[in-house]
Amino acid sequence: MTSRYVGKPFLRLLECYVLDAIGKLEADQAEVLRRMEPKLGETYGMKGTWQQIVSVQMVLPESLPGKIRALWEGQLEMATTRGSVIAPNEFAAAFVDQNFPDAVAAMP
Repeated sequence: MTSRYVGKPFLRLLECYVLDAIGKLEADQAEVLRRMEPKLGETYGMKGTWQQIVSVQMVLPESLPGKIRALWEGQLEMATTRGSVIAPNEFAAAFVDQNFPDAVAAMP
């Protein structure tokens, strides 16, 4: 675990939510998250997939994954035009930092 996540356990979940939305969540990470669903549900007092738990806790609109995916695709197109590359994890971290700067610190 990098220092980015120390004291911010929900931060990685948000980043995984973004990675899942853009189709870049690694299969092994997806499996770990799937296995964590019962514990996450217990922690947050609800049942559902890890994505649903994140969505409810952050009060995210159902349309957000599609919007994230569209933004990702646009960023990829711009990067390709410039001859550069965007790393999915960097995109996810930047998206979370830009869109949820205060929420992450407050999450258990």
